[in-house]
Order: sequence, then C-alpha cells, then structure tokens
Amino acid sequence: MRATYRVLAYLLALEVVVQAAAIAWAVFGLSTWIENGGVLDKAGLESDAIVFDGVTGFMVHGLNGQIIVPAIALVLFIVSFFARFPRAVAWAGAALVTVIVQVALGIFSHTLPALGMLHGAVALVLLVVALIAARKASGPVSVETSTDASTGAHAAQV
Repeated sequence: MRATYRVLAYLLALEVVVQAAAIAWAVFGLSTWIENGGVLDKAGLESDAIVFDGVTGFMVHGLNGQIIVPAIALVLFIVSFFARFPRAVAWAGAALVTVIVQVALGIFSHTLPALGMLHGAVALVLLVVALIAARKASGPVSVETSTDASTGAHAAQV
C-alpha cells in the first residue's frame, strides 16, 4: 500500500502542474483572442459561440479541479490508513483538506476575484504537501526487533 500511496501522492502533485498549465493556456489564449478583436461579455461566456485557442483549458481546469483532483485526494486519504508508515494519514489528510480549501477558493473566486490570489498560493501548498507525502512513502521501511520470551530469539517485524 505504500507504493499505491506514493503513486497517488505524486499523481496529486502532477495534477497541480496540469491545473496550472490548463489555466495558463486558457488565459493566454483568451487574452490573445481579445487582442485580435474578440469581444467577451456575459452572453458570450454562457454560449458555445466563442472559440479561441485555449478555450478547452478552462474546461480542463474546471473539471479536473472539481472532480479528478478531489477524487485522487480522497482515495489517497483512504489508502493512507493501510500504508503503514509514520504520519501517512496526517499527510494525506493535509492534502485532502488543502484540496477542499482549494476547490472552495476556486468557486468563491468567481464572486470575490481577490480570492484568486489565495487560490494560486494554495495550489503551491498542495504541490508541496503532495510531494512531501510521496517522499515520506518512499522512505525506508522501519524494522523493529523483539525478543520472544519463551525462546530468547530475536524476531524482526516489518
């Protein structure tokens, strides 16, 4: 389960990179489209008529951020109970809480745009937490020795 935990944690970190790339693609595509004469208003946002290079980035960022990233974080948290290394649950829990905060910030940033700065900063926190969790799962397996009282022999427990 440590390997599964490690893969999920690295996958969560990779998803942060995918999210950053998707939103950058979308915003740069939109700004280029506007610079070339495109006009964006509420009606355009709500229709499928506006097409520019990068429009798919908005969709990828939204769906990935609200479905895939939370699902990975939840599965990581569940797996953490079986991973059997120190603080596995704590790191996975921190990742899950960070994802919940991140999703909430993404949603509320549409009402209060200044929250978008926190949304970007918390993404970096999630990246670091996921990488630390993955590295912790990569650490050495601790070996404890105990003495069998009846035989006096030492037994290793992993």
